[in-house]
Amino acid sequence: MPPAELRNALVAIRWSTDYLLKTVSQPDRIFVQVGDPVLDHNCWERPEDMDTARTVYTVDAPNPASDVAGETAAALAAASIAFRPSDPGYAETLLRTSTRVFDFADKNRGAYSDNLNIRDGVCPYYCDFDGYQDELLWGAAWLRRATQGDNYLSYIQENR
Repeated sequence: MPPAELRNALVAIRWSTDYLLKTVSQPDRIFVQVGDPVLDHNCWERPEDMDTARTVYTVDAPNPASDVAGETAAALAAASIAFRPSDPGYAETLLRTSTRVFDFADKNRGAYSDNLNIRDGVCPYYCDFDGYQDELLWGAAWLRRATQGDNYLSYIQENR
């Protein structure tokens, strides 16, 4: 990849990972959704022009979302690999956060759409119909790749 295009790719990845880092900035809480899906899907205008209430949905230990947290951990771990050569400090932040989010997902198991506090605001648009185990394995796979840690390989082998 030409150096200029690599820089462009990293800028795009950083935009996404900066957002993800904000969603997991509070301990044991993840901001998972903004907006009301029913209203939003019936509104055909730019998000910047919407003037409706923007409900924020969060999950925490009593109300888990292993599927969302597992995917977030995977994205952060994968991005840490991309940034390792050019920005090792940022790569370490991504990896450290990925590990924390994965631990949260594994210790507080449950699907986002099974959370009774937010189910009405999530379904039918974002329901998880096949469980959260695949997202946990996806997170573990990217953490294994990013860390080369045998603990993640063992996790994958024990939970497949």
